[in-house]
Amino acid sequence: MILLADSGSTKTHWRCVKGEGNFTDFFSEGMNPYYQDEQQICEALQKEVMPQLNEGDVPTEIYFYGAGCVPQKIPVMQSALEKVFSGCTIFVGSDLLAAARALCQHQPGIACIIGTGSNSCYYDGSQIEQNVSPLGFILGDEGSGAVLGKMLVADLLKNQMPTHLADAFYQRFQVSGAELMEGVYRRPFPNRFLAQFALFYGENRGEAYVEERLRTSFDAFVTRNLLQYPQAQQLPVHFVGSVAYACADVLEQVLADHRLSMGVVMKDPMQGLMTYHISYKSSCC
Repeated sequence: MILLADSGSTKTHWRCVKGEGNFTDFFSEGMNPYYQDEQQICEALQKEVMPQLNEGDVPTEIYFYGAGCVPQKIPVMQSALEKVFSGCTIFVGSDLLAAARALCQHQPGIACIIGTGSNSCYYDGSQIEQNVSPLGFILGDEGSGAVLGKMLVADLLKNQMPTHLADAFYQRFQVSGAELMEGVYRRPFPNRFLAQFALFYGENRGEAYVEERLRTSFDAFVTRNLLQYPQAQQLPVHFVGSVAYACADVLEQVLADHRLSMGVVMKDPMQGLMTYHISYKSSCC
């Protein structure tokens, strides 16, 4: 049995694959070795993952892709998985590699993530050849849910949002200005806290304010990231992530403004990853 994991900043999507068309899904909290140490990850695996595996489901291979799984942090995740799942083959890769494999399979392309965070790369059909650092939601992550949420909260608290939308925001989320400040500056994972408010954009499409903020943030993603890849002028630009999926029409228009071509758009990479690992098992790592 193959156990696949796609871990973002908010949640981890797990899939037990016994064969093509024979799989089960479940979810746990996000696991990020950039913010969590080995012990914390082990505890999360024991508490949230092991109880959800069906009796008799013992993985022989685990492919864990996650946010924060950069080269220097991969050993942390690898070690935690080995302690909990002893005796099986384990591979740990970045969420960006997951996106590239799911979106492009073995073809070259530009692979992008726009969800809670954002990222991009040029994938040559085998490996990631170029990556513009996303820098996180404070310095980068243009277009992401966290940055869109940050823009929304900042506009709200500085009275830059139309009054009817400000009223709708407070009604929708039942939160005060003081609670917003607390969530951003004093609670853990402020990126997750801010990203939850990105839902407001999808619920208020057609509003001039909403459309302008989406276009501004996506344009920044293109100009500050995608235009640094020479190959983007010739190859399709693919996207995965909840924000990209919900706002694909705006993304496509922004790409067209820069003479770039929209490729595949997925809400999450799991189906593409399963196809990749079943179809190309002999060369997947």
